[in-house]
Amino acid sequence: MDLIWILIVGGLIGWFSGNVIGKDVPGGIVGNIVVGFIGSWLGTELLGTRGPLVGGFYIIPAIVGSILALLILFAITRTGGYRKR
Repeated sequence: MDLIWILIVGGLIGWFSGNVIGKDVPGGIVGNIVVGFIGSWLGTELLGTRGPLVGGFYIIPAIVGSILALLILFAITRTGGYRKR
């Protein structure tokens, strides 16, 4: 059950980060989960363990790290990830 909770929280962090910058995360649900995990690691390395701990993720560093990870991804790939309107 813990694994399911971790995947859900990681996916929500990736989804929220994509919405904050206004771009879709490549890869759909799996992409959101991967960005959530990478962002959590990156944010914890940069900001430390701050904020509430939910599902094994420190929420504030995870969101900040996910936003940075997405910005780096879009800068490297130049895909843009813009939503169709």
